[in-house]
Amino acid sequence: MSDGLNEQLNLAVAEVSPKYLDSVEKYEFEPIKGYPMLNWRGKRPFTSTQYYPAQLKEVHGEEVDGWRNKIFWGDNLQVMSHLLKKFRGEVDLIYIDPPFDSKADYKKTVEIKGNQAETSATSFEEKQYSDIWTNDEYLQFMYERLVMAREFLSPSGALYLHCDPRKSPHLRLILDEVFGSQNFRNEIIWHYKFRMMDSDNQFNRKHDNIFFYARSPETRIKMPKEAWVKEDLIKTRKQEIHIGDDGREMIWMPGQKGNSKSRMVPLDEILARGKAVDDVWDMPIISSSAKERTGYPTQKPEALIERIIAASSPAGGLVLDFFMGSGTTQAVAMKLGRRFIGADINLGAIQTTAKRLIGIAEDLRQKPLGDKTKPFTGFEVYNVNHYDIFRNPVQAKELLIEALEIQKLEFSTIFDGEKDGRMVKIMPVNRIATCADLNELIAGFDYKAWERKQNESPKRPVEKITLVCMGHESDLAAQLVLAAKPFNIHVEVVDILRDKADLEFRRDSQAKVAIKNGELVIERFYPMNLLQKLSLQKESVEDWKELVESVLIDWNYDGAVLQPTVVDIPGKNELVKGEYLVPCDAGTIRVKIMDLLSESWEGSISHGD
Repeated sequence: MSDGLNEQLNLAVAEVSPKYLDSVEKYEFEPIKGYPMLNWRGKRPFTSTQYYPAQLKEVHGEEVDGWRNKIFWGDNLQVMSHLLKKFRGEVDLIYIDPPFDSKADYKKTVEIKGNQAETSATSFEEKQYSDIWTNDEYLQFMYERLVMAREFLSPSGALYLHCDPRKSPHLRLILDEVFGSQNFRNEIIWHYKFRMMDSDNQFNRKHDNIFFYARSPETRIKMPKEAWVKEDLIKTRKQEIHIGDDGREMIWMPGQKGNSKSRMVPLDEILARGKAVDDVWDMPIISSSAKERTGYPTQKPEALIERIIAASSPAGGLVLDFFMGSGTTQAVAMKLGRRFIGADINLGAIQTTAKRLIGIAEDLRQKPLGDKTKPFTGFEVYNVNHYDIFRNPVQAKELLIEALEIQKLEFSTIFDGEKDGRMVKIMPVNRIATCADLNELIAGFDYKAWERKQNESPKRPVEKITLVCMGHESDLAAQLVLAAKPFNIHVEVVDILRDKADLEFRRDSQAKVAIKNGELVIERFYPMNLLQKLSLQKESVEDWKELVESVLIDWNYDGAVLQPTVVDIPGKNELVKGEYLVPCDAGTIRVKIMDLLSESWEGSISHGD
């Protein structure tokens, strides 16, 4: 990318450590004896990445020992690139629950709040994210992020990757390549119980896979213990119960750790000690009525993450989760007295996590942790890149097609539309488009048709292609032209950030706030996108409060960062207050209203107004 464009877009570069690059250059992605590697179309070494700086948007709570937790809204590769300089080698534990390539769209049920929610079916499903990939694209996506993740771990750090059997063989090989097969510790089977279904072509699928990799031989765990069931212990030891001289129940135990002598041990001591956890974890999924349930799709139970965090991070240690989702890792880390960093590209994940953490922080203030563990309850929210262009990345392609007046192609597998005689490909949005993103397009080139066109008009391009992106590598067009050789194609790049900054991709919410009799009053609130969806559902709402998830108020807004002192987050079927007593020392007042789609309106009013 040219220096001029770098300066215009405020791009920076993060580089992978030379030690890793040495191994990349050594193997050059060619399998060698004793070193199996996974290859895919378009695989390339990951050596550096360009990224946008982060902007601090919200601050909640106070620092503890100079630390405030961090949440980032943005593509996780750019987020990690932004963090790498400060946190390289500083993270104790990484837990990630990335996309599974499940070939499904995940949706969240949106329900109107208040009494109306109990008396009528005022709900609809809103798509949160899509988990549909081409195989090569998915593998490159995960490979780059795992290379970056490795850079963050301390010498004693650990990584846990949560997946399912669909991609676990591929991810295991990538993890071996990035971390070294010698650092593989466990494949943990999370076995869960749910409704059984009879099938005549497969057994019931009842588990996920969690790969545990060490950063180095220094990595250790604090072994979790499970309670023994008395009958199971007796059955396992194949021993009968004996009664000791003092009347206690006794059981024979074999010698351990160099002591070969068996001995009688009080049964209650063995039961109290518990048994070491193995690599099959029987834990239920979250019930629909559980307090921790957020409604976010693919949410994992806190008990599962608690076992991982307690085993592989010390009190006050730093935990990183860059596929944050509903914020379970962050929630558990806060409860266990760990510091954390989280990231997600989905705005719904950011808002769900922030709301969840605000509630946990309040609970911890009322019921503090033990004396030895400090709760790190404060957190900051950052944006990376101009993500407010697209509130919902799943809808981005449709929005772009409409805004750029592209004619959709229903039957094309590689192009998204056509405009002015040019074939249009919309690149991944909400992150910088890279040359690796061209692989699917290149794989779908119609060389037979091109050959026919070239024979008919040798001097004309056989194809005119427009790439639509949101930030891009400088050689994006040149690499596509090179890949098409010996055919001549013409490629142009439309960069939304640079070329189409005035495009409107969403309908902004509207609100009116006023100060009356010493109170801040929200008089009206119109969440435009939500109201439009409700009108399609033929649902009517009488009170704007039924559409609101939360209200945050900063009484002395500095013009840049929201630091709310009023946090109005009602219960499931309760409504926000809508009226708030203004303190005497209030200055510029900033109000943030978040609706049920996790979209928000922000506005300011002066205390003197």
